[in-house]
Amino acid sequence: MSGSESREQAVFQVTNSRPVKVKETKSLDKIWATDVFTLVKMEEALSKKAFKSMKKTVETGSCLDPGTADVVAAAMKDWAMSKGAKFYSHIFYPMTGASAEKHDGFILSDASGKAITDFTGSLLIKGEPDGSSFPNGSIRMTNAARGYTAWDPTSPAYIMHTDNGATLMIPCIFISWTGEALDKKVPLLRSNSAMNDAAQKVLKLMGEKEVATLNSSCGAEQEYFLVDSNFSNLRPDLMLAGRTLFGAASAKGQEFDDHYFGAIPPRVQNFMQDVEDQLYRLGIPAKTHHNEVAPGQFEIAPYYEAANVAADHQQLLMTVFKNTAKKHGFDCLFHEKPFAGINGSGKHVNWSVGNSTQGNLLDPGKTPHENLNFLLFCGAVIRGVHKFGPLLRAVIASAGNDHRLGANEAPPAILSVYLGSQIEEIFEQIKEGKLDGTDEGGIMDMGLSQIVPFAKDAGDRNRTSPFAFTGNRFEFRAVGSEQSVTGPLIAMNTMLADSLNWIATELEEELKNASNNTAAVIAVLKKLMTEHGVAVFGGDGYSSEWHEAAVKERGLKNLPTTADALPYLKDADVKELFSSTGVLSETELASRFEVYAEQYILAIEVEAKLVINMATTSIYPAATRYLSDLSLTASSASEMGVDFDTSLASSIAANINGMMAAVKKLTDALAKEDHGSEEDHMQFCAGTIRALMDETRVYADALEGEVADDLWPLPTYQEMLFIK
Repeated sequence: MSGSESREQAVFQVTNSRPVKVKETKSLDKIWATDVFTLVKMEEALSKKAFKSMKKTVETGSCLDPGTADVVAAAMKDWAMSKGAKFYSHIFYPMTGASAEKHDGFILSDASGKAITDFTGSLLIKGEPDGSSFPNGSIRMTNAARGYTAWDPTSPAYIMHTDNGATLMIPCIFISWTGEALDKKVPLLRSNSAMNDAAQKVLKLMGEKEVATLNSSCGAEQEYFLVDSNFSNLRPDLMLAGRTLFGAASAKGQEFDDHYFGAIPPRVQNFMQDVEDQLYRLGIPAKTHHNEVAPGQFEIAPYYEAANVAADHQQLLMTVFKNTAKKHGFDCLFHEKPFAGINGSGKHVNWSVGNSTQGNLLDPGKTPHENLNFLLFCGAVIRGVHKFGPLLRAVIASAGNDHRLGANEAPPAILSVYLGSQIEEIFEQIKEGKLDGTDEGGIMDMGLSQIVPFAKDAGDRNRTSPFAFTGNRFEFRAVGSEQSVTGPLIAMNTMLADSLNWIATELEEELKNASNNTAAVIAVLKKLMTEHGVAVFGGDGYSSEWHEAAVKERGLKNLPTTADALPYLKDADVKELFSSTGVLSETELASRFEVYAEQYILAIEVEAKLVINMATTSIYPAATRYLSDLSLTASSASEMGVDFDTSLASSIAANINGMMAAVKKLTDALAKEDHGSEEDHMQFCAGTIRALMDETRVYADALEGEVADDLWPLPTYQEMLFIK
């Protein structure tokens, strides 16, 4: 079957598809966390002593003794086997950004040859995957392979169901035999501990007598595209790169804004229901779903959880989405820019800090000018974003996110803080050495008797800001949809720890002479705003005026590509930040630069190879076949004395020649090997390779608009984006 025939068959299959039926949804209380080994289930299964020890570990991060681990392992095995599990897996999160898992059976055989089950505390605590086969940034060589997974009891174990059975999944860290972190979970846990230590100092200086362990929280809004698998299976670029490397714009795109919050197609509604039932069973609090701006684009948003658990749940959510989409005849695309010319996808990370005694430290309350703890923690964020803006840009750097940042659909690559008018006014007052307060939001009254008046927020939202305060949390809006949330969380926790340590030192000195806490806080924050207030910006982050002023007048960094951003992981201030807080050693930080640089280079090179292959083996044959048809038609017309317009044939010939010339240049560029450094190689990929890919695409997309539709081999934007 030819490419065009396959496309015609795909259109037929999609046109005649029907929504996949899903099981009747049970009430939430019947399914919530039924597949999770929660504290409630532990209390039922463990002795009082063992449960008390586990609960303390989960809530405070205190050490768990090996004896308790044996008791927990036995109870966990019995629970898992009652759910049908025959295998267990230590699931971990290597620097690929994806999840990794090694499955082992509970089964053993005894001396008589009978099958028995075994799962001890030592098996629960430790596993051993290959430490050299995962990205490790030269920490491990091929001949030095040992690595360990170690149980993280603060993130609950759960059951993963497939059509072939169930597996007990045990969230773990992943470390080298030499002790370095090879994953994303270890530095996340360390960053939370560093933040807690620093926050404790500040709160105790403020006179707080009882201060529970602080934790950061996370709620990540996940955007994604759904494409019918009949189409995506005919697109090598979607299958291997996650985005379309070719494709002319559809006559209709998102310009009518009719998809945003529109009626959800029945097929998608069934998919969402299926996904969310699974998420609820796994204890993932999916709260909101809707159509996004671009056709074929959707969003799901969970409720906030402790950052470590939220990060694990985010990885699990993406797995559930991918697997469930296939059952419904879709491919779920998490790439930041799967289609050119329409909005890409982000993963807005909502982040806050709090505990059980002081509550949410980033909640201003009704009178934020009187909430000194809030002002200190909010000020710490402002300082952190200004001081470590390049780091925040580096942790959201990827080949996919480069297409999205700053493209008038996502925040710019310049890191600034939006506070909203009320909070910004308070900090401007502090900068002047006073604290008078501001007006509240007031009441929204539409003058309609049937519409109940409601409280209006004190400040507006700003969708052009990369780091925006949204009422009781900060929203890091620049994170890419395909990325793990751990990198941003590690950076935010660590920069907050650094700023709170600075505040604690300054506050201690000011309290010696100040008349009261308010005066001391104003003095500290005045100094902070004088040095770091340039990071606060409430205007249009998309405007060219801001881009110029941010760099020239405020001294902020504009880092448009990953090649520009990643080298800041080598910056002396960043090294000092991570080493002083104990979050990452210099070796661990260097390994991350090496891994992420390699991933960036490989991602672009894979795309470039796909461009060459698709242009040569799919688009070129279709275009030349049509050109041949036109030539025959022109020849026949000439023989009959009919005047035939050959301008289309000339244009097609020119575009074919242009495309193949660009392919030749791209092929030659890929063969280049003499790059002086990883930084040089990244810049070559970001500049030369991507430019040649774009040049090839210009000609190919022009051909799509010229070649007869029944000869074109690739599913089009019009076919893929509008779900039937």
